[in-house]
Amino acid sequence: MSNSNTSPGTSRRDFIVNGSRLAAVSALAGGALPRVHAASDETIQVALIGCGGRGTGAAGQALSTRQGPVKLVAMADVFDDKMSRSYSGLRQRYNDQVDVPEERRFMGFDAYRKAMDCLKPGDVAIFATPPAFRWVHFTYAVAKGLNVFMEKPVTVDGPTTRRMLKLAKEADAKNLKVGVGLMVRHCRGRQELLARIKDGQIGDLMLLRAYRTGGRAATTGMPQAGSSELMHQVRRFHSFLWASGGLFSDYNIHQIDECCWMKGAWPVRAHAVGGRHVRGSSVDQNFDSYSVEYTFADGTKLWFNGRHINNCHNEFASYAHGTKGSAIVSTSAHTPGKVRLFSGQNITRQSMLWAFPQPEPNPYQTEWDDLMDAIRNDKPYNEVERGAIASMVTSMGRLAAHSGQVVEYDEMLNHDHEFAPNVDQCTLDGPAPLLADASGVYPVPMPGEKGLREY
Repeated sequence: MSNSNTSPGTSRRDFIVNGSRLAAVSALAGGALPRVHAASDETIQVALIGCGGRGTGAAGQALSTRQGPVKLVAMADVFDDKMSRSYSGLRQRYNDQVDVPEERRFMGFDAYRKAMDCLKPGDVAIFATPPAFRWVHFTYAVAKGLNVFMEKPVTVDGPTTRRMLKLAKEADAKNLKVGVGLMVRHCRGRQELLARIKDGQIGDLMLLRAYRTGGRAATTGMPQAGSSELMHQVRRFHSFLWASGGLFSDYNIHQIDECCWMKGAWPVRAHAVGGRHVRGSSVDQNFDSYSVEYTFADGTKLWFNGRHINNCHNEFASYAHGTKGSAIVSTSAHTPGKVRLFSGQNITRQSMLWAFPQPEPNPYQTEWDDLMDAIRNDKPYNEVERGAIASMVTSMGRLAAHSGQVVEYDEMLNHDHEFAPNVDQCTLDGPAPLLADASGVYPVPMPGEKGLREY
C-alpha cells in the first residue's frame, strides 16, 4: 500500500491481473516463497511494505546506514505504479544493495505477509502504508520476531491506540527493536535544546506554540473510472479519516510531538475549533483550519494552529516560552531545525543566546542510524508506546475540533469509535470502510451534531 497522495492511474483490473501473475509464480515455487538467506550473518535484510515516497525514502536511509551490510530483499504494495517507481529508483541509486527480483515484489492487501516471509528473525520490516494498516502489519511482524521501522502516525483512533500499546509490550517481551518515524526526536540540535531547557536556561516553561499553515491540501474528488472505491481511498488516504486520521493527524503530529517532548509531558485535554471554508468541490473529510488549545496537568498550554488555504500567511514553526527566555524548536519545516535560545520573549537576532551549529545532521538518517545501532548492539529500543501516545494526543486535538467538545486524554484513549475495524480483511475487489451518500458526498465532521463522533 502506497503512502502517497497522487492521482489514480492504475485500474483495479490491473491489480487483479498482476496479483494472478504473482500467484502463479508462487505456485510454481511450491506454494510459498523461501526466505532469502544473507551472504553474511552480519547482513540485515529489509522488506519494504508501502512503496510510496515515504517508504522509498525510509528504505534508502536504511541502505545508507554504515554500521554493517544492509540489503533490501522484498517489496509489497497494492499499486504497481508505486512499486515500479520505487524499485527503479532504489535499484539505480543503491545497486547491489537492492536484491528484489520480480518474484519478491508482491502485490495485494496480503502482500505484507509474503514480503515479511522473506525475512528471518532479526531482520527489519518497513511499514510505510497508510496508518490504518499499521496494527495489522505490526501484529504479523511481532509474531515472526522481526524488527520494525514504522512511519507515523501509528494509530488514528482510540481502539487502534490500545491495540498498538498492547503490541508494544509484546514486542518488548521478544526484545524486538522498533523505530517510529517521529524523526525530530533524533535531531541532534533538538536533543541539545531539550537538555538546555531542562537545565533551566529559559526558566520554567509557560507556553508552547506551533504553526503549520500552507496552501490547499488533501483534497480529492470521487473515484475515477477503473478505480474501485477502496483503492481510491487508499491512494488518496490523506483525504479520509479512517485511512490516515486525515490531514490533521498526518501533517501535524511532528510539531505536537516535539512540543510535548520539550515539555516532558502529554496534555490532559484538548479544546479546539476549526472549519471547512474553501474546500471547493473536494469531497474529502478534512477542515481547512484547526486551532487547538492543549492543556498539561500543571496548566501549561500548547497552542497549535493549522491552516491550508491558498493566498494566506504561511508558517511552519514551533516555539517555547519560559520565565527567563524563549526558544525556537522548529524554524521552517522539520529539518534543519536551526534551534536557538533567546534572552526574552521577543525572538530577535539581538536577543539570541545560543544556536546549534550548522549544518546539522539529517534526522531522517540519524533515526535509522540509531535503530541499526540498537539492532546490531542489542540495545533496548522500542518507540511504539511513545509513537502511539503521540498519535492519540494528535487525534485528541482532531476529535475536539471535529466534535466541538472538550476531549480529555482518558476519553480519547478509551473512545469506542474505531473508523475501520475490519481493515485487516481488505481485498483488492472488496468494499471500502467509508461510503459516499447518494449524491456522491462523503460524511464530514459537523461539530455539535454527533457528540464525540467525527462523522
